[in-house]
Amino acid sequence: MTMTISEPILRVAPRPGDINSNGHIFGGWVLSQMDIAGGIVAGRTAKGPTATIAIEAMKFIAPVLLQDIISVYAHVERRGRTSMGIRIEVIADRGRGAAQVKVTEGLFTFVALDDQQRPRPIAWED
Repeated sequence: MTMTISEPILRVAPRPGDINSNGHIFGGWVLSQMDIAGGIVAGRTAKGPTATIAIEAMKFIAPVLLQDIISVYAHVERRGRTSMGIRIEVIADRGRGAAQVKVTEGLFTFVALDDQQRPRPIAWED
């Protein structure tokens, strides 16, 4: 099952405890939201447990601010025998929805796991 990027996988608002000394949201908080959304897509696609094994081409484009609500979009971009590349983009709704700002994107690699936590083949559907 390939996800489309038309609807967010995850929507979340940062909390005051997620802010750094510059007044922006910690990059690690944003990264964790991306990993959660990617894991949802990977788990659905693999029809079972998965694990993040790599983050490639990650870049922050703009900061996330405290009043932003972020939408995390994710879809399968690359297919392998036991793994998949999930393209993840984060868009911030800023100014109470007055603007949408792309804040980051990245390519995360997930591997499907069996009962012994070892890589297992993915049954791809077209």
